[in-house]
Amino acid sequence: MKYFNSFFSLVFLCCSINAIAQDRYLEEVFNEVKVTSDITYGNNLSIITVPITGMPFLQALKVDIYEPENDDITQRPLIIMFHTGNFLPHPDNQGTGGTKTDLTVVGMAERLAKMGYVVASATFRLGWNPIAPDQPTRVNTLINAAYRGVQDANTSIRFFKKTVAEDGNPYGVDPDRITLWGFGTGGYITLNTAVLDVYEKTLIPKFIGQDDMGNPRPMVLTALSGNPQGTTQGAINIPNHVGYESDFQLCVNLGGAMGDTSWLDPGMVPMISFQVPSDPFAPYTEGIVIVPGLNLPVVEVQGSYLVQQLANAYGNNDVFVNANINDVYTQVANSRNDGYEGLFPFPRAFPLDSSPWDWWDPATNVNHANGILTNPDMSFDKAMLFADSIIGYFAPRAYVALDLATLISVEENILPDAELKAMPNPAHSQILVATTSAEPIREITMMDINGKVVKSYRNVDNQYFTVHRNDLAAGVYMLHARLDKGVITKKIIFQ
Repeated sequence: MKYFNSFFSLVFLCCSINAIAQDRYLEEVFNEVKVTSDITYGNNLSIITVPITGMPFLQALKVDIYEPENDDITQRPLIIMFHTGNFLPHPDNQGTGGTKTDLTVVGMAERLAKMGYVVASATFRLGWNPIAPDQPTRVNTLINAAYRGVQDANTSIRFFKKTVAEDGNPYGVDPDRITLWGFGTGGYITLNTAVLDVYEKTLIPKFIGQDDMGNPRPMVLTALSGNPQGTTQGAINIPNHVGYESDFQLCVNLGGAMGDTSWLDPGMVPMISFQVPSDPFAPYTEGIVIVPGLNLPVVEVQGSYLVQQLANAYGNNDVFVNANINDVYTQVANSRNDGYEGLFPFPRAFPLDSSPWDWWDPATNVNHANGILTNPDMSFDKAMLFADSIIGYFAPRAYVALDLATLISVEENILPDAELKAMPNPAHSQILVATTSAEPIREITMMDINGKVVKSYRNVDNQYFTVHRNDLAAGVYMLHARLDKGVITKKIIFQ
């Protein structure tokens, strides 16, 4: 327990907490980022070599880890990112992206790290047959590629939880505040990792093929691939970090789609989706996945609109709704999303511009000519404008979904043995605040989701105090209560 013996120390402490609450995780507060490259988070069998050698090979799965430089906080929310690339290696995929060091990924990771997050840009296993002459083969190989991506995402989560439990938390992450973030193909991975919790969900008609005798056979087989978490043995799956959970708390999708919305259940993690409604490669509502360039049909999937519609209907995104976020990015999104919280459509005048947040170096990217066919006005400046909207919309939602105000207060907490109680919570008009400490509350500061001070009470000098809502909007607020020996905090909600 830390103690402060002077009034000036207390004032300094309160000002510091206010500054952190207003900035950290909501905007960039660090100038530099530290990158640790090529950390192995798992090892598993890849089928990418099978057409050449007839055998899978053991692939080391890697992450590049981005951290804010000179950050003294040791428990930070983690974002695990997955790149685009059509489940094929770059540059053979004919796209401008497909690696963990894509400029789009690096740029977003650096910006989020400067906000205080730890960001891990991950590889995953690749390989399927987009040029198969028959559609069932294309469907079979694609669903299995996505299944392996889900397994690798789950493996990456368990890796970080293992580093916290066994290795002294070398990356300073909070294992209970993890976000999966996917670009394009990576969006398919994050959405499906969020919902594909049991193997039996793959046993739906569109993922049932035929054996050599014409009899029905599932396209995904546990004997080959193991379970979706990747924790059971299969002929082409090696379990990693068994014994750790694969749960995470927030899903972000940029231009991906879900294998089937029947996989989405009530009580699953909140979801945020960004998509161009005219996206020809991932349907905004529902449609057939098309192989880029070849225009070959693969399988029907559901896109961001239907995913977010269902997430709202099930109450999975209520944490966003209850926060009553009303910044400019929310206002723009709400003007386009038919009221589905967590959905940010990006309509484009050029309908093929399905990932306007992408950018690359025309001088070094060998697929530049292909890239400008669908993103003809690509530039760093354009990408940053879209990144501003993406991060601006994401930040306050992550703040409430991950309960980051409480995380900040834990790091800055001066009275770890004391607690602030609020009754009732949520409430409509007033909340009784009480401390379990023997000390009286001296002052109370109340902040909204954007870190703005909305109420301040001085000379409380009691263990109890009633906070009245008055004209405050419905939403989530943070109470900071100053006692003589420090500060304790509490999240409250007005309905």
